[in-house]
Amino acid sequence: MHPATPTYDDLAAHCTRLHNFQHLASIAWWDQAANMPPKGNEARAAALAELAALMHRLRTDATLAERLARAEQEPLTDHQRANLREIRRDWRLANALPTELVQRRQLATSRCEHAWRSLRPANDWAGFLTHWKPVLAIAREEAALLSQQSGLAPYDCLMDRYEPGMTSATVDRVFGAVRQWLPGLIQRVVERQSGQPVIEARGPFAVEAQRALCQQVVRRLGFDFQAGRLDASTHPFSGGVPEDVRMTTRYRADQFLPALMGTVHETGHGRYEQNRPREWLGQPVSEARSMALHESQSLAFEMQLGGHPGFARALSPLLAEQFENQPAFEPGNLHRLLTRVQRGLIRVDADEVTYPAHVILRYEIERPLIEGLIEAEDVPALWDAKMQELLGLDTRGNFRDGPLQDVHWPEALFGYFPCYSLGAMYAAQWFAAMRRAMPDLDARIEAGDWDPVFDWLRDNIWAQASRWTTDELALRASGEVLNPEHFKAHLETRYLAERG
Repeated sequence: MHPATPTYDDLAAHCTRLHNFQHLASIAWWDQAANMPPKGNEARAAALAELAALMHRLRTDATLAERLARAEQEPLTDHQRANLREIRRDWRLANALPTELVQRRQLATSRCEHAWRSLRPANDWAGFLTHWKPVLAIAREEAALLSQQSGLAPYDCLMDRYEPGMTSATVDRVFGAVRQWLPGLIQRVVERQSGQPVIEARGPFAVEAQRALCQQVVRRLGFDFQAGRLDASTHPFSGGVPEDVRMTTRYRADQFLPALMGTVHETGHGRYEQNRPREWLGQPVSEARSMALHESQSLAFEMQLGGHPGFARALSPLLAEQFENQPAFEPGNLHRLLTRVQRGLIRVDADEVTYPAHVILRYEIERPLIEGLIEAEDVPALWDAKMQELLGLDTRGNFRDGPLQDVHWPEALFGYFPCYSLGAMYAAQWFAAMRRAMPDLDARIEAGDWDPVFDWLRDNIWAQASRWTTDELALRASGEVLNPEHFKAHLETRYLAERG
């Protein structure tokens, strides 16, 4: 017989109830982005705000502190103790914020995101500011309250929500090093690729054919369509729950690669969610460990695997099947298209070499923004200066492809952006570990056998969920904590050493 753990069991039931509410909220968010008619937004915002308030009241139940203390004294397994650690973390974060603020945040972000959808194509920064300034004020209020409770710096508190234990001191060190070598690497790669002939794909590419192609590739990547969907939205994302993962992409008739590779990116997220440990679903220990680890999965799919010659070889016949066959779809040329480095304005369309510049730019703006060192009105000028410095591009007056391009700031996701580049670094580290364990990995990928990649990720990342701290998970998976040198080595090997 197992020892009695009545208080822990009670807490676990409490978490399952929260999980069920979160399930409903996530599907409502997906529907808001993918299906909801415009006139439904105010009602949906009110409903989501009410649900957020209800869940917050559950998270801040006055009896939880005592129940957590009692559960600590019960004879728990190591896994249960890890779950209790995560329950306590959730309780601590929730108790820093009043219900009224949580409800106000949900209303403000729902309204701002909805307005952003029409203000972005209109290039209307002034109109956006009227909706965004209340969102920013609430984010600063949250950061101040979380800081008072934890003693962390305000921005670190927001980042800690997505990346537990990560500090801006670490990000400054890591990004500072990247800033030193990235511009020179971009220049060398662009010069090298300028001498490599590449044939452009000729459009148009019918959206229906693109949708069919994306479905084929998602299946090839192992996504279970019995437990998920792929739809279209203004901004690609992945949501839902492990039993019902909702992914979205966006299509444009003149190009097929943005939709395709955006879908491959979201499939990495989706497979992580679908492979979280079923026996712990509903409990915090079954959640994805952090957003950098989540992004390491989407970038393992999109960049590490998607930039491999074996991916282009497998993709080539699918393109010929869905579109009129053309020389651009030849595997070697397709690989050059998939790994072409070009300085561009749009983060989600960026290649893996220039991508960190986009993330560093946002981090260097949003951190002083949260700390009150700059104001919302200062963002465009800073954006223009940093885009010129990091990528040599002129964005003056182009708000649509500048600070309005992402959904993160309208939704108050401050502190999330660093996770993208930290995720790229982890993805490179995972593949370095795979190659040590499986010296024939590249030959197998080239031959179309991608199961070794998926099996390694499932065993070392997906199935581990939040059993370990991030550092311990990385140590167990790869033999070391985050080491950005793997990312630099990966880029140099792929873009400066490989034959193209």
